[in-house]
Amino acid sequence: MTGRAGESFVEHGGTWRPLWIVAGAVAAFIVLEAALPGRDLPWFGWLALVVVLGIVAIGCLSARRVWTVRVDGSGPDATLSVGRERVRLSQIDVEHLLTVYSGVDAGAPVLGGGGTLPRGRTGLPLKFTDGRTVLVPTQDPSPLYEALVVRLTGTAADTPGEAPRSQGTLGS
Repeated sequence: MTGRAGESFVEHGGTWRPLWIVAGAVAAFIVLEAALPGRDLPWFGWLALVVVLGIVAIGCLSARRVWTVRVDGSGPDATLSVGRERVRLSQIDVEHLLTVYSGVDAGAPVLGGGGTLPRGRTGLPLKFTDGRTVLVPTQDPSPLYEALVVRLTGTAADTPGEAPRSQGTLGS
């Protein structure tokens, strides 16, 4: 979700799909248990199904909390957050953002924690005004890039839907 400077951008860090798949499998086991004659599934089998369902639910919830990317607020209070880590947009080097689109810098830390990008994510490099560079984990860098450009410059990106010049954040 991007748009005018007053709107917020949210990219959820995970989906509930794995939970619904496991819940569907548990429902199928329950239907089969009720429909088929013969020995019942022992109590520890049902307990194992509930434990697996709980583990998957915790995994989905934690992915959503830890890796959700959000651009909120306006003016000096505008922030970029990944999980619990928040950065004021005023700390982002706008010139660098306008020239760099995506590309992973060796050794750049991932915003939100962790040493590497999560599976299925691309790093949108951001340089802060103090010179530090971080990677923002995102599934699709285009909407996040556009949201940041709109917030920081007040105008839309030059070529919507296309990447600006592809250049590493170290100038290569």
